[in-house]
Amino acid sequence: MRSLTTLLMSLLLATVAWAQRADPTFDAVRSVSLAFQNGAVVLTVPAGAHLKASFMEVAKKGGPGTVKVGPLPATDAKDEIGDGIWHGTVRIPLRGEGLSGTVKLEVTYQPCTEGDGGVCFPPTTRMLEVKAAEIPAAAPTPTAAEKPAASPVGKAAEPEASVASSSPTVQAAPPAPAPTPKQDGLIWSLLLVFLAGMGASLTPCVYPMIPITMAIVGAKGSGKAKGFALSAMLVLGMAVTYTTLGVLAARSGAAFGAFAQKPAFLIPVSLLFAAFALSLFGAFEIALPQSLALKLQGDGTRKGFGGAFLMGLVLGPLSAPCVGPVIGAVLVGIAQRGDVFLGGLQLFVFALGMGVLFLAVGTFSAALPKSGDWLTRFKQGMGLVVLGFAAWNVRLVVPEWANFAMWTVVMLAGAAVFGAFEVAGGLVGQLRKGVALLMLALALLLGVRTVETYLKVDLLPKGGSAAAAQEEHAGWMEQDLEGALAKAKAGHKVVLVDIYADWCAQCKELDEKTWPDAALKQWIAANAVPIRIDTDAKRKDLATKLQIRSYPTVLLLDADGRELRRILGFQKPEAMRAWLEGK
Repeated sequence: MRSLTTLLMSLLLATVAWAQRADPTFDAVRSVSLAFQNGAVVLTVPAGAHLKASFMEVAKKGGPGTVKVGPLPATDAKDEIGDGIWHGTVRIPLRGEGLSGTVKLEVTYQPCTEGDGGVCFPPTTRMLEVKAAEIPAAAPTPTAAEKPAASPVGKAAEPEASVASSSPTVQAAPPAPAPTPKQDGLIWSLLLVFLAGMGASLTPCVYPMIPITMAIVGAKGSGKAKGFALSAMLVLGMAVTYTTLGVLAARSGAAFGAFAQKPAFLIPVSLLFAAFALSLFGAFEIALPQSLALKLQGDGTRKGFGGAFLMGLVLGPLSAPCVGPVIGAVLVGIAQRGDVFLGGLQLFVFALGMGVLFLAVGTFSAALPKSGDWLTRFKQGMGLVVLGFAAWNVRLVVPEWANFAMWTVVMLAGAAVFGAFEVAGGLVGQLRKGVALLMLALALLLGVRTVETYLKVDLLPKGGSAAAAQEEHAGWMEQDLEGALAKAKAGHKVVLVDIYADWCAQCKELDEKTWPDAALKQWIAANAVPIRIDTDAKRKDLATKLQIRSYPTVLLLDADGRELRRILGFQKPEAMRAWLEGK
């Protein structure tokens, strides 16, 4: 019985492993169903594949009227480089204004297959023609009992997809169910936003205004019940202002959500946040024009509930110099997700967090601690967080040396904020200075790594994972196929070509799990001239010549450049060795 159980379990595991292998017949056009159903563009990928959110776009091409896209649905997983992905069916709602006749939509998506042999295909753009009458004029309401679009795997579909009418002639294979977002994840998200709001109330732009504001609206000294009610009205006014911002950011839709993943957006936004950080550090002040600030504040008291509500509405613009960077960071995340309800809820909770001290002072007429050095340090600490966000925001779109350089600056700023260059007194001061010196040491190490990466030299000994990361391509040439062929001819060897792209998750997996294998390194050193080529960004001229249709692709060429064989997608070390040896 034990032997039979073992045999059955082995068969079951083998079946699961076989089922999870990437489909070698997958095609970026034929295997992805594209249709228009119930006011939304619908894409469906078969099991064992996914679509990347960062490349999803829908744009109208020519003709009268406009089309608004979004919001994008929440992703159900992340790939190896942290990008959000969808499995099964993805619905992208549309709404139109002034449309007539047939509307041509350009739909751009990037599919990837999973498991051993999994590959990522370049972003694919297809045309979808839809009758103007089928695009709703108002924001579409998702339908619970909607049928998914067909997945035409194995069918000889045309590269250009034409209109799917509302006629239910397409038979669909149900996709793998996408997991719903976990409730605890939402709770943690709202808790962080609430704490950010409380932190914003401690900034020098808001904190000193709290007792003054509560006196203006008549909350101080009016009794606990009335004080609480007036304070609650003021906080409600703040919530209306910030919730409106959250809804507007979320309603910017899928087009902005996809654009917000690109360098053309990420780099300017990070530069803007770096400027905000410098302002919080005290380099300069960001303030409203004095005439506008005086107009918003008014010249008299605003008694009563209406006055308290109005004062809450204008507190947002008045606190912009300090709260702006925090709100901006939250708004970018909201716009990228495109969830209207969650966007409004997050900014509402932010306003509640910001209003805690207002409620306390208005209800209990509490005397707040006087502002001073601690408040200045808190403001600088928020500047450090904003500067770190600016560096993190562009981590995937800048060169490696620039990443090291940015975090060097962040650590240096942190060392200064925590007092590395100040005389420390008392236990708390000594502990703060210890943190500052630690950050200064990290800044020096990161600075050395910046120089090493930029100049491609070794200034410090490598160890552990850093050594493995550097050695995985030790001896590999970069981008110079012509030079590799000449070197192979001189040494009577073959050329091993690793075709990759920076956005390709399977390429990263190949780098981490396959090329570091000792037996592979030994075979390559004895038989091949290895080279890595980015045909997506750096050597686009070779993409057509080498017939590259997906990433990663590994080629074996003879010294004259003739292809001997190729293998697609991520491969385990043993599979790669067998392929190299022609088995």
